[in-house]
Amino acid sequence: MSQCFSLTETRTRCFISTFTSSGLRSTITDLKDGTIMHCWVPKTRTESKPNLLLIHGLGANALWQWGDVIRHLTPFFNVYVPDLVFFGGSYTTRPERTEQFQAQCVMRVMEANSVKRVRVVGLSYGGYVAYGAAAQWPEVVERVVVCCSGVCMEEKDIKDGLFPVTDLDEAVDILVPQTPQKLKELVGYTFYKPPPLWWLPSCFLNDFLDAMCRDYAEERKELVRTIAKGRKISDIPKISQPTLIIWGEHDRVFPLELAHRLKRHLGEHATLVVIKNSGHVFNSAKAKEFYNHLKSFLLDLQPPAVQSTSQKCQNDHE
Repeated sequence: MSQCFSLTETRTRCFISTFTSSGLRSTITDLKDGTIMHCWVPKTRTESKPNLLLIHGLGANALWQWGDVIRHLTPFFNVYVPDLVFFGGSYTTRPERTEQFQAQCVMRVMEANSVKRVRVVGLSYGGYVAYGAAAQWPEVVERVVVCCSGVCMEEKDIKDGLFPVTDLDEAVDILVPQTPQKLKELVGYTFYKPPPLWWLPSCFLNDFLDAMCRDYAEERKELVRTIAKGRKISDIPKISQPTLIIWGEHDRVFPLELAHRLKRHLGEHATLVVIKNSGHVFNSAKAKEFYNHLKSFLLDLQPPAVQSTSQKCQNDHE
């Protein structure tokens, strides 16, 4: 029986072309402890540019989650885009599954590339990793952008009804989908206006699952469980770097309440921007607006546009 044409492979080739034409190259770093890290790094680093680290979330690898904005960022930054452990070309034989371990692996890649100061952006699960890097390496991480990441969630929030599902195992099965039906559920949760998938043959959905979701599936599920297990706000360190919090107004994966929690947790060090008419994946659905916020915050010492937007969001919330 013939297989469907691989949309996933075709799209991946397009992203690779975008990354390479944006001045990046693929590298492998052996951390010498059973961990191999893949990372896109500048072909040529420009010392006058700030360094920027982009950390992806659970949904796919670095290529897929940053492909829509990468060409807008490389003119202004030396950009580094790693695959987290158990994604893309990164893996480990070590037993650690915490975001702190992921942060350590990413920062060791930065060290291997002689990056001494860096600005960090994390999407969803990547936001946990970015926050962990900022907490562990305050002398290296200059600024932080946390995007739709439930850093200030607590384990009890799941049973208390903050999320659409009240069972952790059910959440894990959706966040790490293994069947076309679970993939459709994930898309339904992540997009404000989900694209219609009902017309796609199952072979197309399975093609994406084979390429993006089925390798290291159990390890990825452990990553999700480890995030939630025993999590309390009182245990979360407060970072002191300037921090931009970006959230989709209608996020169903990590509800907007968690954005306001993080803002309260960090106080004056943080600015909150809510992207209207968007869900969890605003980095794709609202790529231009997302990029504009990133550029303003990461390049400007005093980003007035972001500050005023933050104040408006705070007033709306109150």
